[in-house]
Amino acid sequence: MKKIICTLIIIITFTHNSFSAVTSSGTAESSNYTKAYNLVKSAKKYEKKGKTDKAQKRYKKAQEILLKLNKQKPLQADTLNYLGFTTRKLGDYIKGEEFYLQGLKIEPKHIGINEYLGELYVVTKKIDKAKERLEVLKDCECKEYNELKEVIEGTKKSKY
Repeated sequence: MKKIICTLIIIITFTHNSFSAVTSSGTAESSNYTKAYNLVKSAKKYEKKGKTDKAQKRYKKAQEILLKLNKQKPLQADTLNYLGFTTRKLGDYIKGEEFYLQGLKIEPKHIGINEYLGELYVVTKKIDKAKERLEVLKDCECKEYNELKEVIEGTKKSKY
């Protein structure tokens, strides 16, 4: 009986310590980033279907997660990209632009940030700045270049 109790204590201690190590190593941050990413993806689908209220709720939830992540581990370009995106989608263009610009200081050629910031500039009637973002993307051979180009040319509408 004494051996069983000792074995259980060792197992519980090992399991607890392993769990603590996993969460402090960044797995929780990764998990929260994935949650936020999935909320954004879901919101975009609702937005395409015209279900704006459902989309806005998901953008808001994603933004809350991303704000916490940014406090825990600041200056991550991907986090700042989606912080800018969700903030813009919630109607705060000024703060959205700030997040995008912070991200560009870290990773100037970040494809997502350059595309989304370009879209923000189109919506806010800063076409010259949008074209600057397009210029950064010109050699990426990516769909984001074409999407931003279509938004700038007016052949594809940006929802805001």
